[in-house]
Amino acid sequence: MYNTLIVLVATQAMASDPSPLQDFCVADKNSPVRVNGFPCKDAKDVSVDDFFLAANLDKPMDTTKSKAGSNVTLINVMKLAGLNTLGISMARIDYAPKGQNPPHTHPRATEILTVIEGSLYVGFVTSNQANGENKLFTKTLNKGDVFVFPEGLIHFQFNPSYDKPAAAIVALSSQNPGAITIANAVFGSNPPISDDVLAKAFQVDKKALKIVYFIYTRSIDQYFYTRKSSINLSMASSNYFLLTALIALVGTQTMASDPSPLQDFCVADRHSPVRVNGFPCKDAKDVNVDDFFLAANLDKPMDTTKSKAGSNVTLINVIKLAGLNTLGISMTRIDYAPKGQNPPHTHPRATEILTVLEGTLYVGFVTSNQANGENKLFTKTLNKGDVFGR
Repeated sequence: MYNTLIVLVATQAMASDPSPLQDFCVADKNSPVRVNGFPCKDAKDVSVDDFFLAANLDKPMDTTKSKAGSNVTLINVMKLAGLNTLGISMARIDYAPKGQNPPHTHPRATEILTVIEGSLYVGFVTSNQANGENKLFTKTLNKGDVFVFPEGLIHFQFNPSYDKPAAAIVALSSQNPGAITIANAVFGSNPPISDDVLAKAFQVDKKALKIVYFIYTRSIDQYFYTRKSSINLSMASSNYFLLTALIALVGTQTMASDPSPLQDFCVADRHSPVRVNGFPCKDAKDVNVDDFFLAANLDKPMDTTKSKAGSNVTLINVIKLAGLNTLGISMTRIDYAPKGQNPPHTHPRATEILTVLEGTLYVGFVTSNQANGENKLFTKTLNKGDVFGR
């Protein structure tokens, strides 16, 4: 049997999470001190379990209680204290047949997604352009495909199947990416946004606005709950998680790494003679949805027999997916032979978060040189569904 690892890598910028100034800053969520993020737990009290969570991300989640027919299981700094200052989080999203993750934004994060079961129709919309338009980019993704949603832009995922559930793993380039679901924010705010404001914004009269409110508060419930009430959640078949699998997300931070994006996207022009930090931007009029998509086959095991270490790293970075340029995120699948390893290494511009979907991994990291001259080792044996950040 082979172990498999999918890694998602994220780098962050000045507009988002602050850069780490030490090896780690485990969140002290009980501290009375208020800072951007969380103050640090005393280093002498830090243990390996601060970087670990038995998150059960290998298991399908219930979508029947969601109006949208989806369930987002988010692992952020509130659930995993070791993520504090590391600029990364991860989520598993389950979709019922015809379920969706409705149009929303992450105000502090880019998102990269890979489909682990079923298929998804996904897309994002640009911010207001000079010509007054908002361009829509859409793509249908199959198992193993990869897609990136630029930071702050409205985006969505939809399961087009009438009878099969779908699932995805995503990485977000912030320890606390936030989410703004457009319909909820506009029509479900507390207190409500003034009818005068909304009527003007949507260019309708107040009578028409009441119809919109009705659709939001009543018809959505009726639509989702009068469909098949029995949704098949038995997605964890023997071959569901790609042989033996492991998913990891890797993120790097701020000023020392990727520059902050200054526009919706900057698709890499890898043939430009101009030399910059990263890549210059492709002309926006030549950008299309395939710049953000890759048929990466991350659902398929890779050959480990040619590696002395007994592993195979399949990296999806800006060299392979031009749309990643300036977005501070990437993704990798790693396959492990029996007794194989990803040897001791560093990511000079990246934090990493990992979840095991099948099998077992022994993982660890070593601190930098401490004042007492020591380098402390943190290790943990991870089982299916566990999460580890480093």
